[in-house]
Formats: sequence, C-alpha cells, structure tokens
Amino acid sequence: MKKHLIAFTLFLICVIANAQGLLNKSATVFTLQDTLRGSITKERIWWDLKYYHLDVKVNPSDKTITGTNKIRYTVLNQYNIMQIDLQEPMQIYKVTQEGENLKFKRNGNVFFIDLEAAQKIGETKEIVISFGGKPKEALRPPWDGGITWKKDKNGNDFIASTCQGLGASVWWPCKDHMYDEVENMLISVNVPGHLTDVSNGRLQSIKKEKDGTKTFNWYVANPINNYGVNINVGDYVNFSEKYKGEKGDLDCSYYVLRDNLAVAKEHFKEVPKMLKAFENWFGPYPFYEDSYKLVEAPYLGMEHQSSVTYGNQYKNGYLGKDLSGTGWGLKFDFIIVHESGHEWFANNITYKDIADMWIHESFTNYSESLFVEYYYGKEAGAEYVRGCRKQIDNDKTIIGYYDVNIEGSGDMYPKGANMLHTIRQILNDDAKWKSVLRGLNKTFYHQTVTTKQIEDYMSTETGIDLSKVFNQYLRTTQIPTLEYFFKDGRFEYRWANCVANFDMPLKVKLNDVDTVLKPTQEWKKQKITTVNPILEVDKDFYVATYNISQ
Repeated sequence: MKKHLIAFTLFLICVIANAQGLLNKSATVFTLQDTLRGSITKERIWWDLKYYHLDVKVNPSDKTITGTNKIRYTVLNQYNIMQIDLQEPMQIYKVTQEGENLKFKRNGNVFFIDLEAAQKIGETKEIVISFGGKPKEALRPPWDGGITWKKDKNGNDFIASTCQGLGASVWWPCKDHMYDEVENMLISVNVPGHLTDVSNGRLQSIKKEKDGTKTFNWYVANPINNYGVNINVGDYVNFSEKYKGEKGDLDCSYYVLRDNLAVAKEHFKEVPKMLKAFENWFGPYPFYEDSYKLVEAPYLGMEHQSSVTYGNQYKNGYLGKDLSGTGWGLKFDFIIVHESGHEWFANNITYKDIADMWIHESFTNYSESLFVEYYYGKEAGAEYVRGCRKQIDNDKTIIGYYDVNIEGSGDMYPKGANMLHTIRQILNDDAKWKSVLRGLNKTFYHQTVTTKQIEDYMSTETGIDLSKVFNQYLRTTQIPTLEYFFKDGRFEYRWANCVANFDMPLKVKLNDVDTVLKPTQEWKKQKITTVNPILEVDKDFYVATYNISQ
C-alpha cells in the first residue's frame, strides 16, 4: 500500500509541477538584447561565415584582451549592414574592409556595421575588426561564463575561457549565433614568454616576439561553433600518444600543469578507453584532422572542440562522487568521459538554437551509461542511467525558448538520458539502436540541427513513430503514469498524466510472465485467472505506475 501512495503522490506532484511550469513560462519576459542575441536577424542571414583569424594578446597583469578578428564571408543576399556581437564592457575600436574604415554603431552587446563596398551575391569578402577591453570575469566557470584569471600553486598565471550560453562574444567579436559555424579558423594567442597557450586544432607555430612574449598559432581545419573556441594559458607541459581508431591514427595530446605530469600520465590512460567505447557506439571521432587534446584547466571542464578541458582533480567520478549513486560512476573519470562525449554530440552534431540544447546534453549524459555498458556489461550501464533519475526535478520543460538564447531545464541531462534509454527499450533491438546512434553522427556530420531533424531521423530509422514520446519527455514535465487495476478476473490499464494520444508500448511482467502492453489513454482490459495478480513494470522505462484499486 505504501508504494502505491508514493506513486500517487508523485503523480500529483508532476501534475502540479507541470501546471506551475506552464505558468512560469507564460510569465517570462524577454528583451531586445535577448532577441538580437538569439535570433537569425536580417543583419545575420544575408552572409555565410567562412573563416576567422582571431589574433589576440592576453594580458594577465590587467586582465585585458586586445586584438583583431579577420572575418571572411560569402554574400548570400544583397545587404549592407552586418551584425557583429561583442559584449560589454568589450569595445570595437575599428572596422575595415578593402582598406577603408567603416562606420558602426552599438546597441548593447551588438554592433551594426555599415558596409560601403557593394555586397554582390556569391562574392567572398573580408572585414577586419580591432577590439579590446576587460572581458567579464567568470565567477563560477563553466556555468558562469567569461575569462578565468587564476594562479597555479607556483604562482604562475592560469587562465581560461568558458562561454557556452553566454556566448563567445563575451571575449571576442564574432557572428555569435549557433546556426552558422565557421568552416575553419586560425587562432593566434600572444602570452607572457614563460607561459603556453593551448587552443583548438593543431599547433602550427610558436613565434618569439621582441618583447619577450610568445605567440601560439593554432589552426582548426573543421567547422567549429563559437563557444567551442578557447584559450588556455598556463605553465603547461605536454605528452602525447597515437590512438589507432576507425579512421587510422588519431593524435592525442595532453597539456597539464608542470607539477601534475606524473599523475596525468597515469590518469589519462582512460582517454584511449573512452575513444574505443565511443567510436564503437557513435562512429569515428569526428575531428581526426584537428587531433584530440585534453587540457588541464582552472575549472571543472568543458567540451571545447579538439581542446577538451579538464579540472576533475585527477579523480574518478564527479570530483570523487558518483552522480548515479550505484557505484558505477566511480569506475571512470566523469569529466574525461562526459566532456569528450560532446565531441560527437555538441561539436559534431550541434544545435542551431540553444533551446534545443538537449541534443548536446541528453545524448552525452546517456553516453556515460554506454561507456559503463561497454566495459562492465549491459545491466551495469542500465543501472547507471536509472540511478541518475534521482537528479530529475521536472521543474520545467527540457526544450527552452527559441530565438532568445534561452535553454531549457537542467533535466536535459538525466531525464533526457532516461528518455533515450526508454526509446531503446521500445525499439528492443540493440544492433539497430547502435546503428541509429552511429547514423546520427554520419548523417548530421559537422552540421547544426534542430530538434525536429533529430526526432524525424530517429523515428524513420527505428521504424517507430516516436513523436509522442519526444513530446512527452521534452515538452512537458509530466511523468507518464500507467494506471491499472485488477477486478473480477480482469486486468484494466491506460496511460494517464501524458500528452494527447500517447501510446507508448510498455514491457511488463504480469504474474511473472514477460509481455508487452500497448496502453492508450482509453481503458484496455484483458482476462486473468490468477487469484492474486502481480504487475511489475520494466524498470528501464522512465514511467510511473498507480494501482487505483488499492
């Protein structure tokens, strides 16, 4: 009786939470700055981003960044006003095109540049932006974006950028919208001579400047999203290895603080294990041309493309803790596995709008359980993802607000992973499930996508209409609840607390016999002959149950 009371209480909480979520959503107010940041404006849509040369000087003494950004683009439609994003208090000093100074005006975090030369469709053109200032300092990275200015224990500067959500324009001028990724870029970072910068892609050269500083030139050959671009400045030492992967030799390079070299050489042995598991599940690592790097950082970690940052204190789990509470989370380093998983889901497949951030986080949270499964077995992986359910709040919907740069609930991590785990149970074909995961990374290779594209692909490839499942878990805070009762030799059941026409099949044991129910929102019934019938729902489905006869 007690467990049914708990289930019914959970059911009521979900109904109330969903109603509250709808009320909160309707009360949200957005500003012009939100729209300029989050929408594809007419000052953005007419040009296609091709190349950046970001050339910056990092000044630890006064916490400033100065430099230039050369932007190459192709004209898609004739227009002469370009939107470039750079957040306050950073400043644009000058903009030139074809040797001519251009006029520009500022509206908050946006600059509108008047282009004097004719912008003819199909032409490729460039502008050069000079900028500088004291960028926002990150107080709680990576959740609070900006630049982190710290010292290592030897007193050396230890500096890094983090800016997902907030945007790369917090520290450099760019087309700061996820829909248009730059195709390749050169990153030049000037730092004090005793320090090293590690950024994305491959190191092309190190130039010793006359003033005693050094400039590190990194080239990124693949498309990259803005927030994936990073700087990491510190007293680094480096070691490397080659991983024999699905596309041949993958260069793996590790940059750690000098005093941590010995422990890192041992702890980072998990990287090849991670690559082996994820290439199995998701297909080839997406950036062989740019290599894989793991870089020690003065914060927990982040999925910067080909420059994954690490600050998990060389511990297994999440700072030594198992987020699943099952014990399996202590079998691996959470940051190495999770942040590297983003190379497939975030950097290879990237959301067009942060409202669809679940595409990054749900799949990558789920990747943790797939890593566990690969090395410790299917049930171990299932236990891990089920254990993460205790983190689910059902406070608001996983899908955020479109066109205003607002993400959805943090439930996109554990609830999104459990949605995917549930879909795997519906499909009930592990070989096909793996082919779907690998197919996503092949079909949407180096692309920005929408939720609809992912939903449609998964429905098509599984051969199952998953639209109601996605609607239920992504667009409501309700947990679908199987209501049932036994009476007079019959078993009746239906779905409740769910979206219209919800009809997800459900694996159960009925009197210890495996069967698949096909509930709808209408009562269904079947005869039973057992005196004391027992229903046990497959625990790998993220659902609630309520026996209304008790």
